[in-house]
Amino acid sequence: MIRFTHLLHGGGPVTGMAAPGEKHSGPVVFWNVTSQCNLACTHCYIRSGPGRRREGELTTGEGIALIDDLTTAGVPLLLFTGGEPLVREDFWTLAAHARERGLPAALSTNGTLITPNVARRLRDAGIRYAGISLDGVTAATHDAFRGVAGSFDRSVQALENCIDAGLRCGVRFTVTKKNHTELGRLIAFSRALGVQRFCVYWLVPSGRGGDVHTDLQVGHREVQEILDLVYRETLRTDPGVMEFLTVDAPQDGACLLERLETDADPEYDRIYRLLSHMGGCSAGKRVANIDPAGNIYPCQFAQSEEFRAGNIRDRPFGEIWNDPANPVLAAFRRERVLPGSPCAACRWQDICGTGCKIRAYAHTSEIDGRDPLCFRRV
Repeated sequence: MIRFTHLLHGGGPVTGMAAPGEKHSGPVVFWNVTSQCNLACTHCYIRSGPGRRREGELTTGEGIALIDDLTTAGVPLLLFTGGEPLVREDFWTLAAHARERGLPAALSTNGTLITPNVARRLRDAGIRYAGISLDGVTAATHDAFRGVAGSFDRSVQALENCIDAGLRCGVRFTVTKKNHTELGRLIAFSRALGVQRFCVYWLVPSGRGGDVHTDLQVGHREVQEILDLVYRETLRTDPGVMEFLTVDAPQDGACLLERLETDADPEYDRIYRLLSHMGGCSAGKRVANIDPAGNIYPCQFAQSEEFRAGNIRDRPFGEIWNDPANPVLAAFRRERVLPGSPCAACRWQDICGTGCKIRAYAHTSEIDGRDPLCFRRV
């Protein structure tokens, strides 16, 4: 992810959820605690829905043991996601155990189940942040993506409930051809609500998102317009009130640097150093995914058999993650540009590598191929 507010202003109301001064050796872990969901979103990356079977999901005991292992492995943040994590009956037990072990936890949710009481329970259970998905600024747009009428109103109410409970929350917006023109109005709407974070997600061809990717992926002109908008909104927004970031496109960092060059911003060198230290796609390096059955993948969008790094039922997460001989993780961690790739001559290679590896794989059959969402010309 590219933390626009953190890079331009040096902080934000949500960034840095781990305790200040703590050092961690492990990745941020996205744990799909269930594939069950009360919605049926068009672009769901793991094909969640009401009809998904729960066979094979980690038991409560296995989940508690996993949290213990993640703590030992130095994981800085556990993100409970799904499906819809709140449909899992033992969610509260798992969240409470993460709090007891001192493992910072956040929630990725559609928000439709967050009543005022649930928002307070989340706060009291130690959940530090709730990211709630909105696919547009109108019910017509959002509900069309979510497949259930009334979803928009319930998700907006969830944001209000979180704010009232004192639980930090933010909007998660996935850009597509059908909603990108609503982004500016959605940012204004979110600011008026009082949310602390706005995340722009780029569509990744995974799960049902892969089925609709060709029809919904925006073009290069739209990408530039969206990034320009995020840049402007970041500059004009008090960093203590709301922060902006983009997800699933490391090349957004190069776009930010290009804008700083054009503006002759004196902070260019500092921001360049920060982005080059991050170094491209975070899959298999700074983030990891665990699916409902305990399979480990480099990121939540890499849930296919060829990218399965192991299973926690066979070996602890820490052993798998730190095994230098693991072929999947080794492939994602290497720094390689395919011969003849335009990335080889690109001056931004140390900033973004070759972009999102899963999007590149879908386009070129190589994780080291060029991300087709990149609009830069060498």
